[in-house]
Amino acid sequence: MSTDEQHILRDVEIGAPAHGGHCVARVDGRVVFVRHTAPGEVVDVALTDAGADRRFWRGDAVAVHRPSPDRVPSRWPEAGPGGVGGGELAHLDLPAQRRWKEAVIADTLRRIGHLEHEVTVHALGEDDAREGLGTRTRVELVLDDRSRPGMFRHRSHEVQALTHMPLAVPAIGELDLFAPGRWDGVAPGTRLEVVAPSNGAPVVLADGVVVHPSGSRARVVRERVATPLGELDYRVDAAGFWQVHRDAPATLVEAVLAAAALRQGERVVELYSGAGLLTLPLALAVGPAGRVDAVEVNQRAVKNARRNLHAAPQAVLHQEQVRARTIESLAGAADVVVLDPPRSGAGPAVMGALAELAPSRIVYVACDPAALARDLRTGVELGYRVAGLTGYDLFPHTHHVECVALLVPADA
Repeated sequence: MSTDEQHILRDVEIGAPAHGGHCVARVDGRVVFVRHTAPGEVVDVALTDAGADRRFWRGDAVAVHRPSPDRVPSRWPEAGPGGVGGGELAHLDLPAQRRWKEAVIADTLRRIGHLEHEVTVHALGEDDAREGLGTRTRVELVLDDRSRPGMFRHRSHEVQALTHMPLAVPAIGELDLFAPGRWDGVAPGTRLEVVAPSNGAPVVLADGVVVHPSGSRARVVRERVATPLGELDYRVDAAGFWQVHRDAPATLVEAVLAAAALRQGERVVELYSGAGLLTLPLALAVGPAGRVDAVEVNQRAVKNARRNLHAAPQAVLHQEQVRARTIESLAGAADVVVLDPPRSGAGPAVMGALAELAPSRIVYVACDPAALARDLRTGVELGYRVAGLTGYDLFPHTHHVECVALLVPADA
């Protein structure tokens, strides 16, 4: 292999996938993380981050000499080499994307968590039939210097204008967000948040201010979720957190309820409870004789949760940061703990405090394999074992994946 003009690596053989959406290659003893490729390919790599003082280099595959049998025409070329972030696996067929994610989860569990566990990543709904397109009910855009909507180039603050968003649900596509001149007069750099709720018309916010064809300024949208306990209705702030994939709320509720295996009258402690997506079905599952203590720091999310839980007084909301002392203040034992932490994970102090509650089941919802591996390792060190771990492809065409893990006492 050779380097031309010190920025193109020629005929690079690609190795295994790694967490973050790239594959690992080795060039003259140096590790190079390469995006837009696949294991076994031979490609030319355009370096995007390199230097003699760097521990590793980064680059994009810009020419493919030996393609993987899993390679397909990209479903989103604007997210290809040199393009925006958010579609780094769009050049692979969907089964291959899920195998990629399974390999990354297993490898991350092994390296960071010292755990050996088989993982299957499941498709959602009709994603395979739709080629993984039209899944996202939430889209974030930013206006470029000509007030055209786009996204940031990967690892950059430069905005690349887009012509469409193939990952968005059809209701967002019907808004003509990318029509020429659509945002003329709106300041460059304005951030657009576009929300297509399951129950009601889409909402567009420009720098947090609602811009709606009907003239409505309402910031609250309504979501309806089919669950094993029936259809549940939620009110959610348009700019607040809600699962992005159209089928994710129902999928996660079903997975968490199955793992928690709740009985009437049990006590649940839920951490990072948000607007109450999981809190409401957990409260219904334990019934009026049970109790759910839900901890969430975001004031707006707690306000929404209070509305969503008005008919479930067995759910008690605590607007606090999730810390060890917060958990310790929830006096007594818990039958089940459910947690859905941010990408950084819960951490050893929180894991230690929740283990002190002596739950018989800990259900952990994770959006980051590395944080999951660290926290599961802590749980195992505290006397638990991993009794189940399943992945869900909530983010087709990206490297992101959601997992639901079940910890039970080691002697159970």
